[in-house]
Amino acid sequence: MSRDKILAALKQNQPDHVPLPDDLFFEREGNTEWAAKFKAMAEGIGSTVYSVANAEEIKTIIARDFPAAKRIISNVDEVVCEAIPAFLLHADPHTYEDVDLAIFKPRLGVAENSALWLTEDRMGVRALPFITQHIIMMVDIATLVPDMHTAYQVIGDTDYGFSTFIAGPSKTADIEQSLVLGAHGPRSMTIFLGNF
Repeated sequence: MSRDKILAALKQNQPDHVPLPDDLFFEREGNTEWAAKFKAMAEGIGSTVYSVANAEEIKTIIARDFPAAKRIISNVDEVVCEAIPAFLLHADPHTYEDVDLAIFKPRLGVAENSALWLTEDRMGVRALPFITQHIIMMVDIATLVPDMHTAYQVIGDTDYGFSTFIAGPSKTADIEQSLVLGAHGPRSMTIFLGNF
């Protein structure tokens, strides 16, 4: 059968066009369950999750869990202090190659898979979340959504330029079929859940 005959047959046998529904409904748990589900999913893929009351707790945990970190950068004003300097923009992203720990505040978190949506304005530099040795995310519980469907509904009305979803530390199982963390990105992810 020739190409033209195949294409003509396909054209004649198209289903009727049906408009997409205005609103898709998905059965969801109540939002009180989202934080617990998010935490379970994040820990299940290798993240460490802390529920905290304030930024002072975060500073204490960072000092305790990352004593060897030589270069720490924060894109979150609430945790900037003498030990945790604020992000400073440099034109050359190579100046960030020695960052041990970078701190970010994503715009939303997804309970079903613990994905965190981070926009460029909260990254500082696009490369930073991917080249740091360890990544910290400060997640406001109020920004949690139940699933990716809801996440994309939120994102669809937002002007954000570049953005990415990040879930857990970098990992691969391609090397001799064993799981390797930090193969092509952060070796660890620590998440602080709270009201920020």
